[in-house]
Amino acid sequence: MSNPAASFEPYRRRLLGLAYRMLGSMADGEDAVQETYLRWHAADRGKVSDPRAFLMTTTARICLDMLTSARARREEYVGPWLPEPVVDTATLAPDSRTELAEDLSIALLLTLDRLSPLERAAFLLHDVFDFSFTEVAATLERSEAACRQLAARARSHVREIRPRGAVAAPPRSAEIDARHEQLMLAFVAATRSGDLNALTNLLAGDVRIVTDGGGKVAAALNVLEGADRAARFLVGATRKGWRDDFTLRFATINGLPGVILDGPEGPVQTTAFQIEDAVIRALYVVRNPDKLRHLSAG
Repeated sequence: MSNPAASFEPYRRRLLGLAYRMLGSMADGEDAVQETYLRWHAADRGKVSDPRAFLMTTTARICLDMLTSARARREEYVGPWLPEPVVDTATLAPDSRTELAEDLSIALLLTLDRLSPLERAAFLLHDVFDFSFTEVAATLERSEAACRQLAARARSHVREIRPRGAVAAPPRSAEIDARHEQLMLAFVAATRSGDLNALTNLLAGDVRIVTDGGGKVAAALNVLEGADRAARFLVGATRKGWRDDFTLRFATINGLPGVILDGPEGPVQTTAFQIEDAVIRALYVVRNPDKLRHLSAG
């Protein structure tokens, strides 16, 4: 392990997967992984018997420290908060066969965000990244019994709070189902044309719209519920915000079918669709430009 970069790279994907799940941010996750690399570079690597455990432990502890300041920032956040959208979930897979290994759904990430930092870390390390409780205890510097309790509480919250439709892990394929694509095309056409009746028919009666503008761009400051209210909001927002130089591209966003709206300057908005029984149950819209920079069409 004389070459720190070469010995670190095989673990980078797993570390970024942990950091993104902990922080809900690709940018912060990449910062955490970079800090882990710096500590790996400075460590006496010859004395490290288990590089995987060392690097995962280091990343988890860095994320716990970052969550302290992140929570303070969150209290000042304007409007609803959503995790940074990701389109390539395979790069964040933990290389484990656990039930939640491939689940990067927005619903799950929102549920994780409601957990305490220690609950989140214990749950992710054990249930997603396949750490033993002995390893979790060493990472969190808590007793094994305490870590079991943390993970159990988190597991209970995940089962109880995860919104409808979030249980199944997203498929491995990034291809969007043809039926979902047709529904999204109809959605785009109805919002662009202002056809409230057609749009309402595409929405579940109890549809929810969550928009994250971070106070930096126009966005709803509260979660919108109900098909009539949602349809009017969507048509109004499109009428006010659409520009002729915008383009649309379909993408799988956090395992959900979605649309990325691009302007000449880069991505402007992502919309992830939670679809059940051929209707839209929820829309997760990210407009905060700080969360879209990594999604350039390239």
